[in-house]
Amino acid sequence: MPAYSDALLADFTAELRPRLQGEVRADPMTRALYATDASMYQVMPAAVVLPRSAEDVQAALEAARRFRMPVLPRGGGSGLAGQAVGAGVVIDFSRHLNQVLALDLEARTAQVQPGLVLDVLSAALSTHGLMVGPDPASSNRATLGGMMANNATGTHSILYGNVINHIREANVLLADGSAARLAPLRPADLEARGRGPALEHAVYRMLARLRAEHADVIRRDTPRHWRRNSGYRLEYALEETVNPAQLLCGSEGTLGVITDLTIGLVPQPRRTALGVAHFRTRRESLLAVTDMLETRPSAIELLDGHALRMARLAPAFARMMGFVQGEPEALLITEYYGDTEAELRARLDDLERVLTAKGHGYALVRALAPPEIKNVWNVRKEGLGLIMSVKGDCKPLAFIEDASVPVEHLADYIDALVDMLERTGTPVAMYAHASAGTLHVRPFINTKDAADVAKMRDIAAGSMELVRRYGGAVSSEHGDGLARSWLNEALLGPELYRLHREVKATFDPDHLLNPGKIVDAPPMTEQLRMGPGYAVQPVALAMDWSEHGGFAAAVELCNGNGACRKTQSGTMCPSYMVTREEEHSTRGRANALRAALSGALPPGALTDARMFEVMALCVQCKGCKTECPSNVDLSRIKSEWLDKYWKAHPMPARTRLFAYMAALARTAPPRLSAASNWFTRRGAVRGALQRTLGISARRTLPAFAPVPFTDWFAARSWPEGARTVVLFADTFNNYNKPETAQAAAEFFHRTGHTVLVPSARACCGRTFISKGLLAEARRTLAEALGLLYPYAEQGLPIVGLEPSCILTFRDELAAFFPGDPRAARLAAATFTFEEYVAREEVFAGLRWKPAPPDVLLHGHCHQKALVGTGPAERALALPGGNVAVVDAGCCGMAGAFGYEAEHYDVSIAMAEHRLAPAVRAADARTVIAAAGFSCRSQIADTTGRTALHPAEILLGALAE
Repeated sequence: MPAYSDALLADFTAELRPRLQGEVRADPMTRALYATDASMYQVMPAAVVLPRSAEDVQAALEAARRFRMPVLPRGGGSGLAGQAVGAGVVIDFSRHLNQVLALDLEARTAQVQPGLVLDVLSAALSTHGLMVGPDPASSNRATLGGMMANNATGTHSILYGNVINHIREANVLLADGSAARLAPLRPADLEARGRGPALEHAVYRMLARLRAEHADVIRRDTPRHWRRNSGYRLEYALEETVNPAQLLCGSEGTLGVITDLTIGLVPQPRRTALGVAHFRTRRESLLAVTDMLETRPSAIELLDGHALRMARLAPAFARMMGFVQGEPEALLITEYYGDTEAELRARLDDLERVLTAKGHGYALVRALAPPEIKNVWNVRKEGLGLIMSVKGDCKPLAFIEDASVPVEHLADYIDALVDMLERTGTPVAMYAHASAGTLHVRPFINTKDAADVAKMRDIAAGSMELVRRYGGAVSSEHGDGLARSWLNEALLGPELYRLHREVKATFDPDHLLNPGKIVDAPPMTEQLRMGPGYAVQPVALAMDWSEHGGFAAAVELCNGNGACRKTQSGTMCPSYMVTREEEHSTRGRANALRAALSGALPPGALTDARMFEVMALCVQCKGCKTECPSNVDLSRIKSEWLDKYWKAHPMPARTRLFAYMAALARTAPPRLSAASNWFTRRGAVRGALQRTLGISARRTLPAFAPVPFTDWFAARSWPEGARTVVLFADTFNNYNKPETAQAAAEFFHRTGHTVLVPSARACCGRTFISKGLLAEARRTLAEALGLLYPYAEQGLPIVGLEPSCILTFRDELAAFFPGDPRAARLAAATFTFEEYVAREEVFAGLRWKPAPPDVLLHGHCHQKALVGTGPAERALALPGGNVAVVDAGCCGMAGAFGYEAEHYDVSIAMAEHRLAPAVRAADARTVIAAAGFSCRSQIADTTGRTALHPAEILLGALAE
């Protein structure tokens, strides 16, 4: 692996930077962020280029060629085989070159830039009833350029094949920086275009020579199975019409750099339905596939028992699994297209008839409603990440998982493979495209153990031999990369492999385009992300990380799958959604911490200023704790990291002020609160606060109420009810917005509850946790535990209004008091207001006012991550109105984050990404609901609309 001196990198960037509209970066942190993809590999690049135009890409290619540095084009970095890591210059197309250039609805084509994410294109196409046929599970972060370079496919490959079947043409830059348009040609045109000295002409001459001299070898030695993706697709050079763009499909950036591509589109299905067939063994499910294909499904996907068990452990997915009956060892998710519901029901009837007649399976669950279908696909789509979320050093790794065999041989191939794995004592997990003969097999390997690494190579070689025996291909959709390229010579044979090397040498004479992939690959056991020599530095910890195997292991849970780079849905990762910077994704932060802990970054990097920049925009939304398939909890990781950071650096006064906000509110007398309200609302004062403390002058700090809720409550007489509830008064709803807590108390009183309110000293410590003052957080939580545990011991429900506060007792509390049974008892006794209302039957029988309002609900991030919005939807629907949920990420206020001057613009951008437009679009009569104090503040600031807490809405809807 080449090493580049600081002087050479300085010369390279100095020469390239003036030619770019975009950026070139060669600092150690940026290089570390791009050293990994979704594979088990790590290779430190020399530099990273973020181009804004094709001219930028051309300039980067030319400069790299002059400095003899390899070039690696990169999309979302979601490659599973290590094709998106390399030692040269990484060109990241996803940051800027991500636009739709043209749609031809008549021809059903889309011309796009390579950094465009598939789901973004799908959203643009949906109004026209069109879509891209190949649909990889990573569609919410996979780019079209990456899909072409990987020859991606997906769930519906039996209908649509791979990208190679849909690519029309491409504009590319060849290895020397020259531009070429690759489009279909007749054989005679190949001859004509092959005349000339330029590199493009040499490519056409090579294609003509393949047809004339080597057709027999290509036909004889190319694997027969249709779902093949190993090596270059030379058989397409033998077609009646030759499309050189197809040769770049699956080439992994080794032949040319795509600057735009034109892809064919297919009609969207009018309706779909799913039949989820349940099996007691995996073999039984695989033997059923051939018979099930007779019913003409659009897809058959397998989820094995291991993936199902992992899904049940992930809160976001466990809530979706109502479609699973019993304890199946395999599910076959069978999809049908149709124009009407009656047609789809008939197709499912046909499936049930076949399964019954052949004696396959023990249950068939039908899903025809869109929410039911979405749940099934969500669990399947993130199956890979769910499997990868296993804790410990032994991980299910992607090195044989892309093999495909004819479906009639699938059961026998899997049996033989599992037998080989069992002989080596290797556990395994499986999922994926049963209908296409592709079962993604993930052996559990510890790459930190030299014996396991050697075993991994033997398993890969043995798997390849089985694939050859059953007439399949080693790669079918995830590519060759560093994991499988080394097998190509043995798989393809010496003559066909020699042709592959000639093709590479023609396109790339100096071997500077992503070298070491497809041909001339290094051993698969080199350049591992966490190999036998991997070690991490010990760090003192304030929280307990034993459930993860330690702090470093919690960081290492990030496998690079890149789900945090989605932008169209969900919460994670809100800062990435608006900046589109790798370092502001969950993956980027985890990679940065891992690189510092393992010594891949210079000494001191763990707590230096650059690491602070990387961590700064993590708003600790907890979206990653649930939406990341590996359940990486960057929110808690950041708190632990901040605790270390403040031990190495002076703590700013603003940080201390926000951290101690709850303590200040408790100690400030009402007259002081009133004075501070008047004081902080003056423009000159806000300007001074920005200059001295960094609190944005464009924000008004939350006002303190003249009478806290706890004082108001204590001054009133409350009759006893039939049942008792403990109303936890958090800082915000006690001192800043007591009307919310008052509404909750009145609501519980009017619904027959005795309301108990603990001491205001029972604080969750959330501000200390989020700001990294963990010793203070532990002391605060210890006091709260002492004050609240007696209620839990009596079996009383403790209900909170602010999700981030009450859910602290369900989430972080145990990490501060590991093994303390009181912490577990308290966690079990705590509920959000909406949870409690939704779960108790007494509320279902209430009388409500006529003409209930429609409600638009924005879920608090912690609420969505740890509880989901389901309870809030059910509670708000009790009066009878319609409840719609905004599919938006973090509101952007995120506690103190939105008040910090340097974060104000990002905070507003987060709100404007999806939340604020949805609120503005809502009818004026629609009630906006938000449980979070910060959320309500941000909605008011960005839209002028007043959002209400669900307690206020339900109280207002009660009949007198």
